[in-house]
Amino acid sequence: MQKTFKIIDEAGIHARPATALVNTANKFKGAEAFAEANGKKVTLKSILGVLSLGLETGDILTLITEGSDEAAALDALQDVMIKEGLGELHE
Repeated sequence: MQKTFKIIDEAGIHARPATALVNTANKFKGAEAFAEANGKKVTLKSILGVLSLGLETGDILTLITEGSDEAAALDALQDVMIKEGLGELHE
């Protein structure tokens, strides 16, 4: 499963929001979670991986989940993106 977001936070995805995403991804033992942007795909269970994407305002980020808990994991990650003001759903 996957959902795509446009980054709207003026600071992009920096340490604090990246930590929120990683902590959320790590709650789901039955799902693998990945972030994909600018032609690079990283695990969402690593803070360094997320930060290595260098996401800035206007960038497009795709969150991908796989496994038995993929739907719940993706919903939780979407909540973090929207409630933290990081991104909005992008079609």
